Amino acid sequence: MFRFTMATCFVYPPNEFVSAGFTVQCLFSSWLGSETENFIQYHIRRTVATILSHSFLGLGYLLGVCCINHNDLLSVWRGSPAWNMFVVVSLLLPVCAGILVTCWAKDRWKCHPIARTLSAFSSQSNPPSWVLVAAEINIEFRRIDKFCVETNSVVRLIATDNWLLKVMPYNIEFARQDDSTLILSSCDNHSMSPSGPGGAQFLNIEVKSFVPNTKSFNIRLNALDFKDLQDKVNRPINVLQNITFHRTLTDRFLDAFKEQVGQNVLHETSQSHDIACVCLKVPELCIGCMAATSNVKLVKLCVSDNSVGDDPCTRCNCRPMWCIDCMAKFASRQDQAHPETWLGSKCTCPMCRSRFCVLDFRLTRPPLKSAMVLERGRLSLMRNKELLELKSLEN
Repeated sequence: MFRFTMATCFVYPPNEFVSAGFTVQCLFSSWLGSETENFIQYHIRRTVATILSHSFLGLGYLLGVCCINHNDLLSVWRGSPAWNMFVVVSLLLPVCAGILVTCWAKDRWKCHPIARTLSAFSSQSNPPSWVLVAAEINIEFRRIDKFCVETNSVVRLIATDNWLLKVMPYNIEFARQDDSTLILSSCDNHSMSPSGPGGAQFLNIEVKSFVPNTKSFNIRLNALDFKDLQDKVNRPINVLQNITFHRTLTDRFLDAFKEQVGQNVLHETSQSHDIACVCLKVPELCIGCMAATSNVKLVKLCVSDNSVGDDPCTRCNCRPMWCIDCMAKFASRQDQAHPETWLGSKCTCPMCRSRFCVLDFRLTRPPLKSAMVLERGRLSLMRNKELLELKSLEN
């Protein structure tokens, strides 16, 4: 089990293995060269080193078994049929990998999958050559304004001025931005995230290339990195109508904040000026955005213990002047390094600076009596309007 775990971590290295340098890139760094100077040539050698090193994992396991048990190599054949099949596969994999790499290396790696893919884009150059396309990508990768993000431990997405690259262990997918389209096809939410506390939302983007002899590929991206990718690519990313996602961390907080406030007790507006506004059908607008109706009232509902916290929640006497969206944005001004504490933190009222928490938010609703008055007033206005229309017709 230990050997199997080590082999799995070598193929899909976690952060601990990467920090320790137990990866293909670190072990063969002297032969691979510099990725910044020669990006394409570096990854051609990297894919070769990855295939060869992964093909020797089974054979290395057999050698380890023989060394630990102090047995000779012939003793590994004395086992079950399944074990003998594993031995055969472990011996054949390095041979097949060596033959494959030898075929790729002919004519200066012209038969390598990366070179064959670039050859499809080289038809526009004169004379056609995948080396010219590789040189163009190398130049763009050296620029500091490129977009790079690791979608998982073995896959990386790179966006340059004119190219989209999906770097994988054994190959690289290419797409020229001018000859492709990006479609956000789906998204999925996860309650836990390996990158930090809290949940995560991942987007599945399909990259369709219009260049002949090239294939489309999918990108799985964290929703928080979508804006950076959108700013880098020179083509719009088409989002399907049924897809909703959080473009920023603040958007995630706003939805969670409004969901929690919706579970709190409603507040009935009993002030005379609120009833007058309802009867006159002139709702008071939010002083923050001047677009939505003010529908939030701060009422101390949480139980504060002065012995536990130094800053307990206090009472706010301000009338409802803000909408839920503006108050949520105001409450999101927290420590950006610890977003997991935003929902449980405290903030101050924008007007009187009274401290409050999310439990003190109450959505407002008009009293039942004022609602009845409003309905009667609406019916009365409709009747008066009908009478005026009849009089105008008679005249």
